[in-house]
Amino acid sequence: MLLCLSSNHRNASFELLESLSLAAPGATAALLSSSDFVTGAVVLATCNRFEAYLDIDEPLTAASAVAVASTLAALSDASGLSTAVLRDSITVHEGPDVAAHLFSVTSGLESVVIGEDEIAGQVGRALDRARTGNTTTRDLEQLFQRATRTSRGVKNLTSIGGRDRSLVRLALELASSRVADWSEASVLIVGTGQYAATTVTALRDRGARDIRVFSRTGRGPAFAAKYGVTNSTDFEVDVVIACTANTVLGPDHFVGAARRLVIDLGLPRNIEPVVADLDGIELLDLETVRLHAPLDALSAHDDATAIVRSAAAEFTAEREIEPAIVALRTHVFDVLEAEIARARARGAGDETESALRHLAGVLLHAPSARGRELALGGRAAEFAAGLDAVYGITPRPAAQNERTESA
Repeated sequence: MLLCLSSNHRNASFELLESLSLAAPGATAALLSSSDFVTGAVVLATCNRFEAYLDIDEPLTAASAVAVASTLAALSDASGLSTAVLRDSITVHEGPDVAAHLFSVTSGLESVVIGEDEIAGQVGRALDRARTGNTTTRDLEQLFQRATRTSRGVKNLTSIGGRDRSLVRLALELASSRVADWSEASVLIVGTGQYAATTVTALRDRGARDIRVFSRTGRGPAFAAKYGVTNSTDFEVDVVIACTANTVLGPDHFVGAARRLVIDLGLPRNIEPVVADLDGIELLDLETVRLHAPLDALSAHDDATAIVRSAAAEFTAEREIEPAIVALRTHVFDVLEAEIARARARGAGDETESALRHLAGVLLHAPSARGRELALGGRAAEFAAGLDAVYGITPRPAAQNERTESA
């Protein structure tokens, strides 16, 4: 069964999310070793949330409770937070609720800025990291791939989502009350990742022309060439925007500075809080940005929510009916192979075999489709009972999933 532990901007403090974000790199392996029940894990860590998606090999309430307890213990060890604090700041989703939650998250319906366009990419990268670490499973792969498809459907079929919906753009909107003319402002971006690229686009949309990039990792020149900005180490600019995972800037970067706006979009923080105490410095961080999320972003579009719910219901139904459909296909193809062998023994050629295989596929299509329809209506047990009554087939429980090979 699938399990999700979610700590996000709605149920946790900024400080707690920051601690979990720091622990994220080593959290996945720790989750897998924390319980005999956990066979796979994907960790999603963003500036608004920390979520652990787990594949549990026992569909029992007791196993779920053990997995939750061991996961909290592993997160506590990795983050330094007590299990009591974590328990109060984490929501547990089980079974069908996991798909509904992830699909909603990936579609941007659970974000500070409803419909933000960064979250789908962050979800995809979380799955890529799990593949690289060989911690994902077949069920987790299916869950995350369906979440990505659902997100595309929401974006294509509704008004939710779009390039103007993101924390970066909201931060720049708030900053615009301090920046009279973006075309005259000098801006230094700290970081060279996807978030930095999004920031370049958002700045240009506001008319910014003097955009520079700073990187401690040596990636600045390549990023500058790719996005048409200037590689720089000079912090004497009007606006500094920090959005990276590996740099923390302290007062030494800003001492003696003239009036300057500093925007910290990093989690963990990229700017030490004491920087805000320096003369001439105004610090705008994620916590401030979240407090100013537009009110119209607090409720998702009805059509988007309906698409997410429908996709989650279909995903759950397919998982429920899969053992019965696999059993039916196995039965039919066992019969098929026997008939092909007999036909070959009587001199039949490739054309006969091809025709028999095509016929088997045609015969399987209708009952398979009907099985999925019944499962969607909560009647999967009727389909399984029908197989038993007609063919004497008893579907086996889904086999324990093996971890997929590294990508």
